[in-house]
Amino acid sequence: MSALVSAADLAELLAGARPPRLVDVRYRLDKPDGSDDHRAGHIPGAVYADHDTELATHGAPSDGRHPLPSCETLQTAVRRWGVNHGDTVVVYDGGTTMGAARAWWLLRGSGIDVRVLDGGLTAWQAAGGDLETGEVTPEPGDATLRGTPNGIDIADAGVWPEHGVLVDVRAAERYRGETEPLDPVAGHIPGAVNLPASNYLNPDGTFRAAEEIAAAFDAVGATEDEAVAVYCGSGVTAAQAALAADIAGRHVALYPGSWSAWSNTPGRPVATGTERNDGPRQVRLAQINDALAGDH
Repeated sequence: MSALVSAADLAELLAGARPPRLVDVRYRLDKPDGSDDHRAGHIPGAVYADHDTELATHGAPSDGRHPLPSCETLQTAVRRWGVNHGDTVVVYDGGTTMGAARAWWLLRGSGIDVRVLDGGLTAWQAAGGDLETGEVTPEPGDATLRGTPNGIDIADAGVWPEHGVLVDVRAAERYRGETEPLDPVAGHIPGAVNLPASNYLNPDGTFRAAEEIAAAFDAVGATEDEAVAVYCGSGVTAAQAALAADIAGRHVALYPGSWSAWSNTPGRPVATGTERNDGPRQVRLAQINDALAGDH
């Protein structure tokens, strides 16, 4: 079953005998707290989830900007959202699929049946969906998580290119080290290849067809025959990439700390430009990356 649900399909589900629990993860890098946007208008019945306190925690700089929450923190949040045992959860955001993908990755790895509204609130409104205002405070749920996903750690990320493909999904100029607006060092993890999110998303924020997503991963060497891990700036866009891979029938590991953790950890090597590592596979990937760079 697809991890995505369209606006039309969501409307049918909400009219069913056991509608899904809706969770609004309105989050943007420049506006982490989307609670006021939620109160101003959301899909009827949707409860607001705070990205930075319920889907992330805080730690040392070497932990990255968005460390994963504990199982206890996430379970408390899930129950606050009104999720009961056996419920299906549909998560959405303003249309970027950033916050929604983070929620999807955490909930799926915790044993919750979860879907993502493709295109988010923008798609819902474009399809003529109604909105309501104010806060939503459901009765507490009783869902119990089986645990939370951990992803790979900084040591795994460092050696991943030796036995698989490590994919950096940040913008090409950040990957190459030409600019770095958020972290202390510009560049990428040595051996990583670059696949910006625009390769698997449509301009309206919806995901491309499964075969197009698979082709985008294949183009940088992240084929279904390879062990693939993804990272970004702080682990959020990487969750979006993991969702894209899932849509294409692929499984990828995720490095939650991503570049924010790597660049804040003393002694970690940094590469810039386009990878030119020895070995036929890395040379081939570098050539593909050069070709892709001209498109972004």
